[in-house]
Amino acid sequence: MSRIVLAFRAFFAILFSAEKATQVEQCLLGHTLAQAATTPQSQAATKPTQSGVKPTQATGAEALALLAALQRESRLIDLLKDDISGYSDAQIGAAMRDVHRGAAGVIERIFALRPAVDGAENSDVTVPAGYDAARYRLVGSVSGQPPFTGRLCHHGWQATAVQLPAHTGSADSAKIVAPAEVELR
Repeated sequence: MSRIVLAFRAFFAILFSAEKATQVEQCLLGHTLAQAATTPQSQAATKPTQSGVKPTQATGAEALALLAALQRESRLIDLLKDDISGYSDAQIGAAMRDVHRGAAGVIERIFALRPAVDGAENSDVTVPAGYDAARYRLVGSVSGQPPFTGRLCHHGWQATAVQLPAHTGSADSAKIVAPAEVELR
């Protein structure tokens, strides 16, 4: 599988799953997937706070609206569904420029992503007592009680808006991510 396609798959898996994000981060730190699933760091890192906020799930319509926007403006699905085994890395990289530009525009317009924590990478940050586990993922030697001080490895991302387009078509067309294109003669 092309590294570019794998990178996109990893991006969306991380974006929509905190568990996958933790596993990828642990693997980047040199742990195996089995270790990532059982290390105290990953368990502590994914431990939710008792904030009383109930997690929400995206509805199918919202996910389809996001897919439709990504396809319409970047042709991301076409790229991911295409058999690219016959293309060179240079060809794939050239095609990725347009996909990247379009997908980045969609993500910015719909979610207005900003860093979850202010600060430059490799700077010291303090994780406060009662921290929100969705905002901070602790890695490394995690012991004791917060507040913790550590090095900011990645600032994370948070959506400052969610402006998904609403489906205005019929129930039959609700699952159409992209219409078939037919050139008439």
